[in-house]
Amino acid sequence: MLPRLQNRVPPPLLCPSYTGRPTARRLEVTLTDDVLIVHGGTPLQGQIRVRGAKNLVSKAMVAALLGETPSHLYDVPGIRDVEVVRGLLELHGVKVSDGVEDGELVMDPTNVESASTDEINVHAGSSRIPILLCGPLLHRLGHAFIPDLGGCHIGPRPIDFHIRSLREFGAVVDKTPEGMHLSAPNGLHGAKLELPYPSVGATEQVLLTAVRAEGVTELRNAAIEPEIMDLICILQKMGAIITVHTDRVIEIQGVPRLTGYEHKPIPDRIEAASWAAAALATRGEIEVVGARQADMMTFLNVFRSIGGELKITDDRIARPGVTGAEGGIKFWHPGGELKAVALETDVHPGFMTDWQQPLVVALTQARGISIMHETVYEQRLGYTDALNSMGATIQVYRDCLGGTPCRFGRRNFMHSAVIAGPSKLHAADLVIPDLRAGFAHLIAALAAEGTSRVYGVNLIERGYEDFEAKLAALGAHVERP
Repeated sequence: MLPRLQNRVPPPLLCPSYTGRPTARRLEVTLTDDVLIVHGGTPLQGQIRVRGAKNLVSKAMVAALLGETPSHLYDVPGIRDVEVVRGLLELHGVKVSDGVEDGELVMDPTNVESASTDEINVHAGSSRIPILLCGPLLHRLGHAFIPDLGGCHIGPRPIDFHIRSLREFGAVVDKTPEGMHLSAPNGLHGAKLELPYPSVGATEQVLLTAVRAEGVTELRNAAIEPEIMDLICILQKMGAIITVHTDRVIEIQGVPRLTGYEHKPIPDRIEAASWAAAALATRGEIEVVGARQADMMTFLNVFRSIGGELKITDDRIARPGVTGAEGGIKFWHPGGELKAVALETDVHPGFMTDWQQPLVVALTQARGISIMHETVYEQRLGYTDALNSMGATIQVYRDCLGGTPCRFGRRNFMHSAVIAGPSKLHAADLVIPDLRAGFAHLIAALAAEGTSRVYGVNLIERGYEDFEAKLAALGAHVERP
C-alpha cells in the first residue's frame, strides 16, 4: 500500500465532473487520500520497462478457472487489479502462488469451490472483473454470484449484454439487492449472438463462456483488440477451438474439458503510450523496453504526425555484442514546435480510447487547434477541467467533431474536445478521478512550472506498476509529504 497523507487537512480541491457538463465540482479530500508532490518543468529522460498488458492479464487469470490443471502466467505486473483478481480466485478455491521467475503466477484450479456472498462482496465496487467469472464458475460449479461492479467512472458501461448473452447460453439469472445469483440447471449451450457495439468486455464474456458450452457459438460484431487475440491464444493453448473469421465474426466450438496453460502476455500498449506522451509533454526522451510495434501502429503514426520522434528496437534482430536483448521503443521530443492534429477514438484498429487522455496533455503543447472526438465512452473528457485550471485551453462539445457521426451524437454528451495551443501549464492541486485521467493529470503536473499536489494517486496503482520508481528512474522530482 502507498503511504497515507498525514498531519494536514488539504483545502477543497477541484475534481473533474463526469456528468457530461464542462464544469467542475468541489470535492473535500480526507486524511486517507494519497498525495504525491510533483515539482514540474524537468524533461523526463531514461529507460523504463512495461510488463504484460493490464487488460489481458486479469482475463488470463480468470481463464485459469476453466482448466483442470495448473496454469502459469508470466510477466505479470504488480498492479492492484491483479491483486483483486487473485483475491477472487483464492475465494473460489484456486491456489495462487508466485512462480520461480519474477512476475510469474501459478494458478491451480483443482479444488474450485463456492464462496460466500459476504466474502465476494468484499470486492464489490473494486473491479469490473467479477462479471467475467460467471461463465467459468457456471461450468465448474453450476452457479455463481456477482456483486456490484466498480471500475473507472467514464460512463455507464452497462452489463446488459453480459446478462443477455449468459441467458442465451442457458443461464438463469436472479437479481437481488446484494447482487446477481446465476445458475445453469441444464448446463450451458452454444448460441448465436451479435453485439450492438464491438465491446471488449462483452466479447471476453462470450469467449470465456462458449469454450466449454455444448455446441457451437457464433459471435458477430466482436471486438478484435490485441488483448482479445491474446486471450484467444491462451484459450487455444488450453484446448479450445476458436476461429476468427472476417468482418468481426468469431466462432467457438465448445469442448468438454480444458487444461492449464503457459503464457507470456503481450506488453501493455496503454502504459507504453502513456510514457510516450509524457516524453512529448515534458520535452524529454523515454525508452520503453518491452513495448511492441505491432500493437501500437496507430498510436505511433499519430505520435510522428504531432512531431515526436521514435526508434523501434526489434528483439528478433541479433545485435553484435548484445545477448538476450529485449526490444522496445524509444520516444522523444526532437525540439521545435509540435503540430496540432484531429483525432477520433475507435475500436481496434482505430485510435484507442485509453490513449487519448495522456496524449491530450501533449497536444496542449502543440501549435494550432487539435480535435479529439471520443466515440467509445460518452463521459471521458471531464478530466480536461483540471487541465484548463493549469492554463490549458480546452473546450468540450456535444457535437461529433470527427469525420463521421458517432453513437453519442445528439445525445447531450460532451464527447468532443478542441485543444488550442501551445499553452504554458502552471502547477495546481489536482484530484485524480480515474486511472487513465489520473496518469494524464500526473503528466500535466510533470510538464507544468512549479509544484503541484496530486491527490488520490492510489488509483494509478490499478494499472501502472511501480510508477513512482519509474518516475525516479526518469529523473522526475516527486516526493511524499
